[in-house]
Amino acid sequence: MNVLQLYCNKLYNMEQILNWFVLHQEMIYIVTLMIFVGIEVIGRVPSVLHTPLMSGANAIHGVVIIGAIIVMGKASPDNYLALILGFIAVIVGTLNVVGGFVVTDRMLEMFKKKK
Repeated sequence: MNVLQLYCNKLYNMEQILNWFVLHQEMIYIVTLMIFVGIEVIGRVPSVLHTPLMSGANAIHGVVIIGAIIVMGKASPDNYLALILGFIAVIVGTLNVVGGFVVTDRMLEMFKKKK
């Protein structure tokens, strides 16, 4: 390949990326808005409530694990991106669920009577 062909390929790839952004513009706005709203809501939670709420939210991440397993199951065997992202989502979701239960167990230990 000469330099001109490489340059044209890069332009074509950039055009595909820009087209993807144009097609999914509304979704990008929604995700950006969700990020800012989430930061605002979490920033206003008092410290006393933060740990119980986060441990419950971490436990709810079992839904992420189920979704990742479904994505991996429906992905074609040659779609490595979907398989890798699904695997990473299963691992991170599992860590989040286990962490939520560990934090909840610690909190419950604080309220037990000492012998």
